[in-house]
Amino acid sequence: MHHLRTSNWTALAEQPEFRALVRARRRFVTPATFFFIAYYLALPVAVGFWPAVMSRPLWGPLTIAYAFALSQFAMAWILLAVYLRRARKFDLQAALIRKHETRELLDDRR
Repeated sequence: MHHLRTSNWTALAEQPEFRALVRARRRFVTPATFFFIAYYLALPVAVGFWPAVMSRPLWGPLTIAYAFALSQFAMAWILLAVYLRRARKFDLQAALIRKHETRELLDDRR
């Protein structure tokens, strides 16, 4: 494993490929995080503001509130799967950048 010195890290952070990777990751992670938080907080807000609606039965004793709470588990797993799929692409880009940087460092030492 190769470790970058501070000067090399600064140069790497200024490369267009690295900056594009950071932007792409941020463009995915920020909205996903906001969506997760909003979805998570929607249940207590809905129960607080519309208790009559949230207590309506959907199927037997299963109310809208319980169904929404259970949907949060599914949403979290789906979001996890989407993130893992995207993370593979981010990891591949990072590996290519790292490989390029390592090659340049080795060339500089020769």
